Amino acid sequence: MMFAVAMTFIDQTIVSIAAPDIVSELGLSASGMQWVVNAYLLSLAAFFAVGGRLADLWGPRRVVVAGTLIFVISSAMCGCVPDGDYALTWLVAFRATQGLGAALLFPAALAVVVAVFPIERRGRALALFFGLTGALTAVGPLLGGWLTTWTWRAIFWVNVPVAVVALILTALAHISDRRRDEPLDVKGAVLIAVGMGTSVLGFQQAGAWGWDSAATWACIVGGLAVLYVFCRHELRTRHPLINLSVFRDRAFTVDSLVLFFAMLAFVPVFFFASVYAQVSLSASANQAALYLLYFFVGFAIASQWGGRILDKRGARPTLKIGCVVGAVGFALWAGKLTDLSMHDQWPYVALAGAGIGFILAPASTDAVNRAIDASYGEVTGITQTVRNYAASIGLAVFGTMLTHTMTDNVVDTLQKRGVPPDQVDSVARDVTQSITGQADARTPTGDGPVATTMRDAMSSIRMDFAEANQWVFYGMAVALGIGYLCALRHPGGQAAAADETPAQAPVRH
Repeated sequence: MMFAVAMTFIDQTIVSIAAPDIVSELGLSASGMQWVVNAYLLSLAAFFAVGGRLADLWGPRRVVVAGTLIFVISSAMCGCVPDGDYALTWLVAFRATQGLGAALLFPAALAVVVAVFPIERRGRALALFFGLTGALTAVGPLLGGWLTTWTWRAIFWVNVPVAVVALILTALAHISDRRRDEPLDVKGAVLIAVGMGTSVLGFQQAGAWGWDSAATWACIVGGLAVLYVFCRHELRTRHPLINLSVFRDRAFTVDSLVLFFAMLAFVPVFFFASVYAQVSLSASANQAALYLLYFFVGFAIASQWGGRILDKRGARPTLKIGCVVGAVGFALWAGKLTDLSMHDQWPYVALAGAGIGFILAPASTDAVNRAIDASYGEVTGITQTVRNYAASIGLAVFGTMLTHTMTDNVVDTLQKRGVPPDQVDSVARDVTQSITGQADARTPTGDGPVATTMRDAMSSIRMDFAEANQWVFYGMAVALGIGYLCALRHPGGQAAAADETPAQAPVRH
């Protein structure tokens, strides 16, 4: 199952590295390329809950196989995109179906892992699962940089041999299918897909449309309104897509809240740290990926440690430790960003990773352990939906914060260097868009006075970007501080194994 979901984690970050080559060869606009990146994450957020429920109804093995096939066929089609007017539509469509495949695959794979291990051993098992799959997110930029030197299409084709091996391993594992003879709540599935998709779209496009745009708020408020209708529908349905009564368990609710605030930082940190390394530290794409490996050294070690604590003492201690360690790590990391030295930052990068590592696996495992009637796929769908929704909000809010702060910093820098007032705002916006969008810190060409001033100001602009990122990383520290306040409300203790009825007890091989 770890092998199967490896593709989905790598694909969250690998495409951004190849973006400049894709734009150049296919003639896409910057906004069009952003849709290629966002389509995958948008589809993930919209269909995770549906994927989790289908794993319960159809059996996790069937859904794992279906999700893998949808994902790998979509990957191959992305790599075969033709040149011409339909290139953008082709890429966005198959990136969206890739996200659908991942949304089916991941909750079903996690349900298989949960069912195989008894409750007293799940902490360590899922710590390994989340530790390894989480680390693969950092492999994306490194692998993308290497494959792009051959052709950017290889970042999609590399999923084909991985999927073939995953399907063979799935067949050899003789996974049992525990199915439920219940109907699928189609109306609920449509409502949550529309609500999640529309609201996430609003957050994703806030940077392009602006927070003062009617379209931005129409998507966000409209999506949240649909999600409210979804909740009302689920409470009245005999066989709901999501059994909302699981939130009556205070521990489950706290687990979900802590995951939400942790994920505000976890996924966005890949983007912001990678771009910071390439712009402010003048690192290559591969060096930026290695920079992120410091984060995962701390993450992997803390994941294993947190899993052992969970098995012995429950989730409350690990959540509290993780939030404190993560908040301190991100705050210290933020303070070192303006030193412009990768060597001086690595202890704090690793400390921030350790904080997330203490949280991610224990909170997810404790939430799954509290599944109603051992509905592991459904509960996994809930927690993954929470995680992806938080990541989308984090990218939008921190991205807006970075853009506005960077623009203000560049305006001050250019004004001090004599750029005319009627040009300084537009030049600053162009600089910010090129840097924050695709990590483009190339020295401007041309003989005009503005281009000459820009060449002279590049070192100052790199510092401006480091200072703008400080606000983002302090914001991540604040998010984990709020997570700590939530963790204090966790009742402690461990979930009982009595939730599993004999008919649903896990089959172990």
